[in-house]
Amino acid sequence: MSEFAFELSLCAHLEATTDHLVARQLGGGVAAPGKRVLDTVLVEPGPPFAERAAITPETIPAAAIESEAGPGRFRDRRSVIDGPPRYARRVVERAVEAGFFERERRDGREHVRQVARYPDDWFGRLVGIENKPDLGRPGALATQLRKDVSLGLLDEVVLATESHVTGAHLNRLPEEVGIWRFDPDAADSDGVSDPVEVVREPTPLAPESTGIELLERHAGRAEVEPAGPAAKATARRRIAERAYGKGWRTYDAPACKHASMTSSAGCGGLPHCSWYDRFVDAASECGPDCPGYEAADAPAADFDVDRAETSPWVADPTGKQRRQSGLDRFG
Repeated sequence: MSEFAFELSLCAHLEATTDHLVARQLGGGVAAPGKRVLDTVLVEPGPPFAERAAITPETIPAAAIESEAGPGRFRDRRSVIDGPPRYARRVVERAVEAGFFERERRDGREHVRQVARYPDDWFGRLVGIENKPDLGRPGALATQLRKDVSLGLLDEVVLATESHVTGAHLNRLPEEVGIWRFDPDAADSDGVSDPVEVVREPTPLAPESTGIELLERHAGRAEVEPAGPAAKATARRRIAERAYGKGWRTYDAPACKHASMTSSAGCGGLPHCSWYDRFVDAASECGPDCPGYEAADAPAADFDVDRAETSPWVADPTGKQRRQSGLDRFG
């Protein structure tokens, strides 16, 4: 099975069987988030989760959350967002579009405020899952997992695989990393068989302590950066916030006669190809270069409906915006 199909099957299973948010392909660093991309992230809802869900279904820009704008009085945009004017305007635009900021003009200047207090503790544990269905082709798997353990940004790290896990595999991987053997076929069956075999439980990491982030590795040396508790807390909130808005259905429906949108483990919105008889990634696998390709309209899909039916994410919250603060003047 391809890694993409394996990943979608696992995400569908986790969304159907837990009360966590499930998301794919998120930056997992502090100093350099893009240098470590997490395959799958589980976000455990915290006590104020409903407060976060009521604001907006979209990702709220980090710069807006971290700005000096609050839910009280309107304040001049220039005093609440650091950075050049063009950057500040872009942050405001995104925050307004997401439903987190409202704005108005006073004396010819733009003023903003939050529509509601942002609950920093709306999420609990963060679990990172590295998907590697075939351990016979591990690539840089061990190095990636050592980065995660050394940084300690997540609460737990798990490797999910379809392969038989040997003692040699266990010895090569950091002992803190949990290991799941996941059977996609069992996940899509009648629900009698548990598709996840826990080979090794993960050891809890320490996100509240200083970690070491590996940035670059060169011959004979490595570039590292310490990540303190405050920086890690900010990065964790950014991961959780991005996961809330993004989810795991981050692909397009294939525009091919053989494509359909199907379900797995009770979750809908998965792109299936009858030619290959598996899930496919339209961006990398579909098109004229595919031997089975036959151009057609993409099958209908409503990812928001699919996600809202099987996860705690709220597709259409009531929102907190008090009034449309002259938005037509900012077109």
